[in-house]
Amino acid sequence: MTPKLAAPQAPEDVASLVGAVALAVLAVIIVTALYVGREIFVPVALAVLLSFVLAAPVSALQRLSVPRAIAVVGVVLFAFAIIFALGSLIATQLNRLAGDLPRYQATIQSKIQSVRGVAGGSSTLERAAGMLQDLGKELDKPKVGLPDKPVTPALGNPLGPRSVTPVPVEVLQPDPGALESLRSLIAPLVSPLATTAIIVIFVIFILIQREDLRNRLIRLAGSHDLQRTTAALDDAASRLSRLFLSQLLINTGFGILIGAGLWLIGIPSAVLWGILAAVLRFVPYIGSVIAAAFPLALAVAVDPGWSMLAWTAVLFFVVEPLVGQVVEPMVYGRSTGLSPVAVVVSATFWTALWGPIGLILATPLTVCLVVLGRHVERLAFLDVMFGDRPALSPAEIFYQRMLAGDPTEATEKAEEFLKERSLSSYYDDVAIKGLQLAQADLERDALDQIRLVRIRDTVLEFANDLSDQIDREPTGDQPTADAEAAAAVESAAAEPVYADMPILQKDELRVEWKGENPVLCIAGRTALDEAAAIMFSQLCNVHGLHARVEGPEALATANIFRLETEGVALVCLSYLIAANPAQIRYAVRRLRRKLPRAQIMVGLWAGLDTAERVATLMESSKADMWASTLREAIRACIVSARPDTNSFARPDLDASRDNRDAQRPVSVL
Repeated sequence: MTPKLAAPQAPEDVASLVGAVALAVLAVIIVTALYVGREIFVPVALAVLLSFVLAAPVSALQRLSVPRAIAVVGVVLFAFAIIFALGSLIATQLNRLAGDLPRYQATIQSKIQSVRGVAGGSSTLERAAGMLQDLGKELDKPKVGLPDKPVTPALGNPLGPRSVTPVPVEVLQPDPGALESLRSLIAPLVSPLATTAIIVIFVIFILIQREDLRNRLIRLAGSHDLQRTTAALDDAASRLSRLFLSQLLINTGFGILIGAGLWLIGIPSAVLWGILAAVLRFVPYIGSVIAAAFPLALAVAVDPGWSMLAWTAVLFFVVEPLVGQVVEPMVYGRSTGLSPVAVVVSATFWTALWGPIGLILATPLTVCLVVLGRHVERLAFLDVMFGDRPALSPAEIFYQRMLAGDPTEATEKAEEFLKERSLSSYYDDVAIKGLQLAQADLERDALDQIRLVRIRDTVLEFANDLSDQIDREPTGDQPTADAEAAAAVESAAAEPVYADMPILQKDELRVEWKGENPVLCIAGRTALDEAAAIMFSQLCNVHGLHARVEGPEALATANIFRLETEGVALVCLSYLIAANPAQIRYAVRRLRRKLPRAQIMVGLWAGLDTAERVATLMESSKADMWASTLREAIRACIVSARPDTNSFARPDLDASRDNRDAQRPVSVL
């Protein structure tokens, strides 16, 4: 039997595999270089971040006609003078605290005894721990006076060999000279001073050569649109500068509040803990917790009671949420632009590479990468991986949830969206666009009938979940905090300038609109058109115009004359995309025969690109009106249903209705 040969891989697959391997190798090389060269890269990273912080003061001095070199050198020296002053203050506080620690030993011992007393004295676990500790001491004892072989007693000494007392030996070093003492004093300071000098030099040159570095980055990005890329990078640099400067000011204020509060409570070295709180707050999520651990432990050691511990905990539990949930959103928006997972991953990654300094630099460095990803096309994957913007568009998320048969998550996202926009806006800008993605998959044979039915049924359940919502523009008092909903709000079209559409009562309707279901929604071709009709009917019900939905099979010649039409005043044909004009014309003609007195509206939810196509389609279909959005369709229904529409109706809808009434023959029973 001839063995089967493996099918050759397509060139695209081979190229993708080679690209993935090259990317993995490049990532390994970069990570290795960052780890091996951390002595150089850490100062460079600190210099880049400090340059973002100091760029605003330098620009302010330049606007006052100060030369750039003088402004840069002056701002950098002033900033490092503050850093050195804080460092000396921290050293002084640490020395004082170390000298006071022995005084707190008695308080700690009494606290331990009180805790044991509350626990009921010596428990079984304590006795077991004591036994294990005694066994460990016995095992650690050295062997003394146990020779390897039996020793024969010496003659004249029947009691055995005489024990020998060990002679103590002391090794004395010669007195160090003046040069050796000076070297031992300077050696620990060489590395920090060298790192500081590197940082100062880099900051000065980055601030002086900002434009040159920007141009080189543009060249590396390889953009063909220099104007757009230059504007984007300038905008990114200014945004990062404002973000880091604002974060520095907020964290400084946080440290001042914590230090002042701890001083009022009576915690020793309150200045030290305030500075530590300000620095550690650059570490998201866990920084404030770490900063609170030290004052809480010191409160236990200082206070014989427990009141100081309680007040310290209350201080952190009040100040941190106040700054994080109130002050920060007011100063620089909802977030830093990073997803929570990206924050945790970046903190772990940079800490593993660079140690504690990497933990502090993790968030600022990742913010820089995300901003580059948003403005440089070749680095867009950084924004996808670490940014807080959804990886899928709002329409794609809606389509994916409908495809998965999960209306619950879609309903949650819609409710967040409705905090800032109306229900009809959500349907037009998110849901309909999601159904249009499904329509595109259907046209390329990527959706089977089972999935189509699942999408329709999920949309029906989704619309029922939103049945208690009203179609009004919210006041905006409670903006959404959900990133995906916020992205949907940003991508949504602006609300129309005319007033919110009213909710009609039955006594406000024309006579022909007072039936049980005055609006009949019929899908034009597929189950996706039926899903769009379900949304339109739900909006009709919200505005007091009861509607029912029929599938596309209702338009068949055999079924249309069995269609229940009692009390129907308007029929809406639902099409996600513009169908064949002949198909729409035949559907309108059949409905006109069945409902000669009803208005017929064609809903083309994808819209038409030109006014000429609209006029041609309207002329060929002989429909009374058409709408390109659900909101326009609802307004047309309200205009037609109300007898007094002069102050509410749009002129084009009034003209359409007047022409229709004038041309339609009146049947006499």
